[in-house]
Amino acid sequence: MNENNIITDARLVIRVSRHSLAFAVSNPIAVSKVEFEPYTVRSGISMAANLREAFRESTLLGRGYQRAQALIDTPVLMVPIQEFDESSIEDLYHHAMPGQQGVEVAYQVLPELKAVALYSINRDLKLVMTDHFNDVRFLPLMQPIWQLHLKRSYTGMSRKLYGHFHDRTLEIFSFEKNRFRFCNTFDTNRVNDAVYFLLYVWKQLALDNMNDELHLSGDLPEREMLIEQLRRFVKKVYILNPTAEFNRTPVSLIKGMPLDLVTLFAHK
Repeated sequence: MNENNIITDARLVIRVSRHSLAFAVSNPIAVSKVEFEPYTVRSGISMAANLREAFRESTLLGRGYQRAQALIDTPVLMVPIQEFDESSIEDLYHHAMPGQQGVEVAYQVLPELKAVALYSINRDLKLVMTDHFNDVRFLPLMQPIWQLHLKRSYTGMSRKLYGHFHDRTLEIFSFEKNRFRFCNTFDTNRVNDAVYFLLYVWKQLALDNMNDELHLSGDLPEREMLIEQLRRFVKKVYILNPTAEFNRTPVSLIKGMPLDLVTLFAHK
């Protein structure tokens, strides 16, 4: 397969968090089968402005891909699928997530969870992408992680709580009968805060300290201290190892690649 065909056929993935940008694309002739390129953002300018700069500086963005998939890290509002009304998403989202300016509300249907995820996309950021790509698909950054842990939730009889760390954020969620039982986001990258939030939700859901399970994934802060403090209260604490989870597939071995991207490519 020549390079021109790779450029024509591949869909470039753009990961946009509040503090970082990264790009990745499938490449069957690469050693890891995926090329990953983190981008150092400049503070003091918008993420849209950083992305414009990246189009002048990034190796992957400079190749001329025509299709893109954007993982967007913005607050998510979960709506039960039976209560979803597309005509009301703007009012519903802004009522629940006040103060957001210059955004449009998008949604992603999660049929396996009988829910619809509402999230926002910055209009300037979207314009930069649509100016450079003929076809752009958007999805919430956490979607690959929800789907990953949903599959894991089917194993065993114990109830499970999940904590995923990324971009100075802790996402806590739980499933029951293929539905979200709990889903919320906490801004923290500190061990004591993370322990407090996890145990608070654990207690709120009336989980059993001896028999139920706490599963952690992502970029854990001060891992050993975090696990030590949690295991003082919860017996079964597990940490997801991407290399083992994905059977040492090449993409799971890429240094510094966030778990959401690893999961996205591993499941393609």
